[in-house]
Amino acid sequence: MSRKVIIVNRHYPPNPGITGESAWDLAKYLIEKHQTEVHIVNIEGNDDGGGAKREPVGKLHTLQTIYDGKSKILKQLAGFLDGFLLIRKAKSIDKKATIIVMTSPPLLPFWASMLLSNGTPPDGTPPERKWALWSMDLFPEAFVAIGMIAEKSAVYQWFLKKTYKNAPNKLIALGRKQAEVLEEKYYGKSINKLDTTILPCGVIFHQTYESQLPEWRKADNKIYFGYCGNLNDAHNEGFLIEFIKAFDPEKHHLVLALYGKKAQNVLEFAKNYEGITVLSNVPRSQLNFLDVHLVSLLTKYTHLMIPSKAVSAVAAGGAILFCGSQESDNWDMLQKAAWLIREDADLGEQIREYLKNLTAEDLANKKQNAQKLNTDLQQNVLKAYEEIADFVA
Repeated sequence: MSRKVIIVNRHYPPNPGITGESAWDLAKYLIEKHQTEVHIVNIEGNDDGGGAKREPVGKLHTLQTIYDGKSKILKQLAGFLDGFLLIRKAKSIDKKATIIVMTSPPLLPFWASMLLSNGTPPDGTPPERKWALWSMDLFPEAFVAIGMIAEKSAVYQWFLKKTYKNAPNKLIALGRKQAEVLEEKYYGKSINKLDTTILPCGVIFHQTYESQLPEWRKADNKIYFGYCGNLNDAHNEGFLIEFIKAFDPEKHHLVLALYGKKAQNVLEFAKNYEGITVLSNVPRSQLNFLDVHLVSLLTKYTHLMIPSKAVSAVAAGGAILFCGSQESDNWDMLQKAAWLIREDADLGEQIREYLKNLTAEDLANKKQNAQKLNTDLQQNVLKAYEEIADFVA
């Protein structure tokens, strides 16, 4: 059977970024395992990102952004219009090919709902074109969490209604809790359920890890902590600052590879402390040399965003120190390999208590659990890829 799929996302290799890497990984699997004809519709650019610069696979249809300047307002407007152009281009490639819509730029699912949902014909036959939503960050809800727009505003409510007016034929969600939230947004409390596949972001199926110690990892018997990735609106800057205050450079070492809105403030603060290595990036192939990965998500962003760095940590065999809600899919999936720092309690006190009680045995147990979880994650990714392949066919 002929297979053709069009994946739509702002980011795609060789540009760095985990959403683009995730699309690349799925595309590579579909091409190699199922001889699928994969088309990628993306936006040209080189945004900050912590991912690897991989060689792209599939046939690329790369568009120019409407605006590539520094104005935040114009960038938001450009992202909105870029979403329209991406969906329009995807539709023009093939009238019947399955389309997988990701969630960058923001409001890309809004355009998918408006332009892709043909509905089921009256005779009950499948629609001419199927499309799937691969949910990463959820917009327009995240605009409310950021404080960009009021939840009760007419503009926000209109976009929210239109975004969830027409459900996709398939949902690819980052976790079961996010899937439940999205099902309710599309169908309310009705018995209708989306055809759902759970695909955690951060497990790269075609990923290898280095065996030789990188320059930043010394054979000094210290516990290596790391915060590698985005530090933006959704992340807890205070958690990282309190950790810097509390860790003991005689026992611990901290690796910081930060980018994003809050990164510079933390890096300036870190200059006053010993035992910290600052890097521009830690390649995914070196994540296995970190013992404990620091991960944070502010409670108000729970389900709207699910940090991929937590899943990447477990995939590399590391443990997690997670500051966020117990309702998050990160904690739901990975708690056997993690410790929890509660956002609603004193961060400094919790971190000091954690470091005081942390033993080599505790760490070994968590890392052993991570290896077991990684086996499950790899199997889940394989299962998800096969479900997506069946959907495409």
